[in-house]
Amino acid sequence: MDRRDGAPVDGGTIQIGIAVDVPEPWGGMLTRRRAESGDPQVVPAHVTLLGPTEIPVAALPAVEEHLSRVAARHLPFTLHLRGTGTFRPVTQVVFVTVAAGISECELLAAAINAAPELHREARFPYHPHVTVAQDVAPEALDRAYEDLADFSAMFEVDSFTLFSHSGATRWQPRRDFRLGG
Repeated sequence: MDRRDGAPVDGGTIQIGIAVDVPEPWGGMLTRRRAESGDPQVVPAHVTLLGPTEIPVAALPAVEEHLSRVAARHLPFTLHLRGTGTFRPVTQVVFVTVAAGISECELLAAAINAAPELHREARFPYHPHVTVAQDVAPEALDRAYEDLADFSAMFEVDSFTLFSHSGATRWQPRRDFRLGG
């Protein structure tokens, strides 16, 4: 049985993820574009800082304390999304590229991953981006790549969000962490 916040009642483990949300009007448009590609993993548009990571529920307070310290040490920054890229042929992913704010995302991701509870070996090097199509037909990947080639959005990032997922529910935001304290 799950609580309303997505945490298992039994005190077992929970999946968490940490991301920068893409604000409106761009977030909704990119989320719809991902759904239109037929992608079964439709989640609100975001830049991942820590991908899905399983932790003991008992570790959540320490994780949140760590994230508060990380947020306090990093200043708000401008994120510029522009154009498309792909990880093909390695993985079947098309994404909107991060044109500015790359180093800020990399520094945040590294600081977040430094917590013993969150450290995990990455399958691939960290590359900030916004996924718009994943594991769909090649034609759908091509269409997303071409349709968003001229995409551009620029906005201020002043926080990141901790999400949780218990398996029975969709990803749920747990808490926002303001940059710069």
